[in-house]
Amino acid sequence: RINPSFVGYFLAKNEKLIENHKIFALFPEERDCLDFLNVFSFFSKQKSAYFPSTPVLPFSESIAITSAQFERLKVLWELPILKVIATTIQALMRKTIPREVLRSEYIYLIPGEEIPREAFVEGLVNLGYERVGVVEEKGSFSVKGMVVDIFSPQYDHPARVEFFGDEVVSLRLFDCQTQKSIKPLEELIILPAREAFFPRETKPIYERLLSFKDKIYPERLGELLSQVEHRKVLENEDFLLPLFFPNLKALFENSVEKPLFLLYEPETLKEKAYEFWDKTSALAHRAKERGRLIFEESLLYIPPQELFATLERAENIIAREASYANEPSLTFEIKEVKDLLLKKERPHSDRIEEGFSTLLELLEEGYSVYLFVASSHAKEVIQAGLESRGAHDLERLTFVSGDLRRGFIFPQEAICVTSEFELFGKRSAKTPQAKPKGRFRRFEDLKPGDFVVHRTYGIGRYLGLKTLAVNGMEGDFLEIEYADGDKLYLPPARLDELYPYVGVSDKEPRLDKLGKQTFLKRRREVEKRLTEVVQEILTIYAERKAMPGYSLSFPALAYQQFVNTFPYEETPDQASAIEDVLSDLCQDKLMERLVVGDVGFGKTEVALRAAFITAYNGKQVAVLVPTTILAEQHYQTFKERLSPFGFEVGVLSRLRSPKEIKETLEGLAKGKVQVVIGTHRLLSSDVQFKDLGLLIIDEEHRFGVKQKERLKQLKKSTKVLILSATPIPRSLQLSLLGIFDLSVIETPPQGRKTITTYLARFDREVIKSAIEAELSRGGQVYFVHPRIKGLASLAHFIKALVPSARVEVIHGQMPEEVLEKNLYKFLKKEVDVLVCTPIIGSGVDIPTANTIIINRADMFGLADLYQLRGRVGRADVQAYAYLLVPDLNSLTEEARKRLRALLQHTELGSGFKLAMSDLKIRGAGELLGLNQSGHINAVGYELYLELLENTIRALKGERIEDWEPEVNLRVQAYIPQSYVPDPEERLSLYRELVLCKTEEDLFEFKGLLEDKYGRMPKEAETLLKIYHLKLLMRRHGILQVEEKGANLFLIFKNSDLVPRLRSALKNVEGIKVGRVEAQKGLVKMQLSFKKEPLDLALSLIGRL
Repeated sequence: RINPSFVGYFLAKNEKLIENHKIFALFPEERDCLDFLNVFSFFSKQKSAYFPSTPVLPFSESIAITSAQFERLKVLWELPILKVIATTIQALMRKTIPREVLRSEYIYLIPGEEIPREAFVEGLVNLGYERVGVVEEKGSFSVKGMVVDIFSPQYDHPARVEFFGDEVVSLRLFDCQTQKSIKPLEELIILPAREAFFPRETKPIYERLLSFKDKIYPERLGELLSQVEHRKVLENEDFLLPLFFPNLKALFENSVEKPLFLLYEPETLKEKAYEFWDKTSALAHRAKERGRLIFEESLLYIPPQELFATLERAENIIAREASYANEPSLTFEIKEVKDLLLKKERPHSDRIEEGFSTLLELLEEGYSVYLFVASSHAKEVIQAGLESRGAHDLERLTFVSGDLRRGFIFPQEAICVTSEFELFGKRSAKTPQAKPKGRFRRFEDLKPGDFVVHRTYGIGRYLGLKTLAVNGMEGDFLEIEYADGDKLYLPPARLDELYPYVGVSDKEPRLDKLGKQTFLKRRREVEKRLTEVVQEILTIYAERKAMPGYSLSFPALAYQQFVNTFPYEETPDQASAIEDVLSDLCQDKLMERLVVGDVGFGKTEVALRAAFITAYNGKQVAVLVPTTILAEQHYQTFKERLSPFGFEVGVLSRLRSPKEIKETLEGLAKGKVQVVIGTHRLLSSDVQFKDLGLLIIDEEHRFGVKQKERLKQLKKSTKVLILSATPIPRSLQLSLLGIFDLSVIETPPQGRKTITTYLARFDREVIKSAIEAELSRGGQVYFVHPRIKGLASLAHFIKALVPSARVEVIHGQMPEEVLEKNLYKFLKKEVDVLVCTPIIGSGVDIPTANTIIINRADMFGLADLYQLRGRVGRADVQAYAYLLVPDLNSLTEEARKRLRALLQHTELGSGFKLAMSDLKIRGAGELLGLNQSGHINAVGYELYLELLENTIRALKGERIEDWEPEVNLRVQAYIPQSYVPDPEERLSLYRELVLCKTEEDLFEFKGLLEDKYGRMPKEAETLLKIYHLKLLMRRHGILQVEEKGANLFLIFKNSDLVPRLRSALKNVEGIKVGRVEAQKGLVKMQLSFKKEPLDLALSLIGRL
């Protein structure tokens, strides 16, 4: 096929073609569109855009939240100023709303304009915006007092609209991550958030619906009429668009300029169009059968024969590999960069050297080279590489920021356009964006009715945030119910004493009784057991550190050649972990390092680098893995990378014949096999090494007691590298650092695409099209069902649905040999669809499986769904996840929220503010070998974790200060409901406030609060002053400030403060120092005053 990036270059260089036309460039695949646009937009100043396909499957009951729906609206809005639109044939076949509708239905705001806030909010709902707590995604809005946040499709950042009464006083853009304002706006245009939105007048929709009453089931008609009457978003009814706007148009029909079509490989375009139409018609037929579809599909999609008839009548440019006879044409000789690279392949397959050699050759031959790079770091590395190879005149080399799959060489103009990916086979990590500071996630989703545990009073039930008057002063309190209906009212200032309760089992915990000591007794038992366990671990590690070790030499040149065979650039975390491991290997000690990172985040590469150094030093490497499949996967990887350097790699697992095992054992004993991968078979007594230098253990916690005993013996005399995919909370990472050496990889690798996620009704056509689409691109499919019962019938159903698919079943209760055999067949691509239980949730990494269908998604927890979805998207092709439910309309509110959260958080490393915390806490226990479900249930995960951290710190000899300053002043200090109406939002703010540990934190909090909600009322200002006072008290060791009548009492630990306080008071009018007395090691000072007590305390302690 002709090169799409060259087509982009050709068009950019022929400006006259663009001057009098609007060009619609049609391609069969998204990737072609992007290569075309990346090159075109670099070489041309004309405005261009990509018009994507709709995310929803045609005529299916499905929901998908992706940026595509917003991009389509943005292109439609900007159509008059765009000169070139690149799109796929499938995207063009889907009609759009008429542009004149968009022109008449947007909201326009300028500062000073008057608009009733309630009417404005109602308008947003009608335009299809979803009301949320915090605006992070396009198409959402939130109301915070006199401030409305909104994210309209055509902007890169959300906007903040601040009202005073009904007047718009300020418009500004803000940052999604930090929620801080970044730029003022002179005007704000708010487009609809979806194509199927409610126009101002809904009567025509109502009438159109009634006209179809003969074609629709009565209950369905009633449901739709009710939705239109209440202007309820028809979430999974995207195909009802003709009901809203009967005169839908093709994108090009919305253009006032004459369209010129650029047809890339027209025969392929035609083939793709008819294929898509067949699939669309099949789904439409199913929808008609069920009484859901009341229109002909041609109202929403352009039939291919109609589209191609239009294209043939129009002016067009055809881009194809070969021209036809009697066809006016321009012919260009184009070379592929990859062909030049192939000629240079050396036996060592050193792709980096090949890339530099090709680049130097092109520059020496006088070519101007345009090199696309993903980051400034990649540019620096390539520049340095060229200079170190003697190239100093780089005038003809231009670096272009962007992504490009397939470049070209154009000898006629001596130009080459290529990318770091094409030349070096590497894709550099993009420059990381600044992460928001870690916020207090502990009560992210605390809702009334949830169980909580108080550090002193134990397990209770949170009932909500209550505003109460105590001693005539109003304030907010967390209301917590205990046994026998007793209540505890906790001021938000003491939020850090409270934890959400998460146990190991799903059983509801028993509420503790207030005033009894039973909870404290349970807590002390847990602390005692933790001390024993941690003490034992510390002793083992101390003994290990005292043992004599050995150091390995670092072979710089050979190591660099090995590194060059890694097809990616390391992520920052990965590079740091590699550095840690290499440093350990080259030090004279018995290394034991733990490397933690999600599956697919690059731990294997860390292990490979360590194995290379060890083998190069003449020592052997043993890689121990928990499953046969992982052994085979690692064997293939290690063999592929290490064999070219002359190292023999063996494997010991059940899938190997007795003859192969015998040969591997002999090779190990004689030192001929330098690296061996194996399951627990590696720990058998007949496995003898000539000189074992490194033991790599993958997921140590998954081995049994006997195997762990054998590991202890092996660890006594060799360096150890442990890999784990179990996440650990950051706070615990810091504590663990003192026990053993720890490296954490948290950055996802570059090149991974976001997983497109659909929520859909269980439908044979949806399943069929999902499987066929994946198989047609040479991929594989996971089909996950929550229960073993029904797996076999689902496998039969899929075989009947897609007869060409090879289907196998796996689940946890089948014999291990059968399970491994079937999984191995899937790994070897002998199986296309693996029907399974959630058993594939961890430890399986199959880059060719890029579609996962999860049946009865409503029966899974959020963390489980997140983990399952993570099985796909491990290669750099687009991955898809289908969450199937019996019926979208009958989902419980809880299930709907859970599934929508998964649809919205599709970003890689969106860190998912979810139920990931429970996985992390489990992880901490697993890594330390703490299997204490009873103890965790006794106090809940979060408190258990804190107790564990404190135990480690105490045993390491660190000082733990556990006191909180107390302020008892007669002031009203809280966040009023009138300022922040949402109780969950107020709780979230109190939580943030508890986290402020410095004056800078408080200043930042104040700025953010006023930015988000407008000017603070007096009560909120007083609250911040109280927190400021507490910071000062903690700094100077002042335990309590209390107001009694006209007296202020200060209680502090250090008697040295007395003369300093007296000195500070010398020049302050209206204050008299009363009694100063010492009691039980504390000092109490009495002051009589005439000033405002809070300001007095702040001023006084601030002078110390």
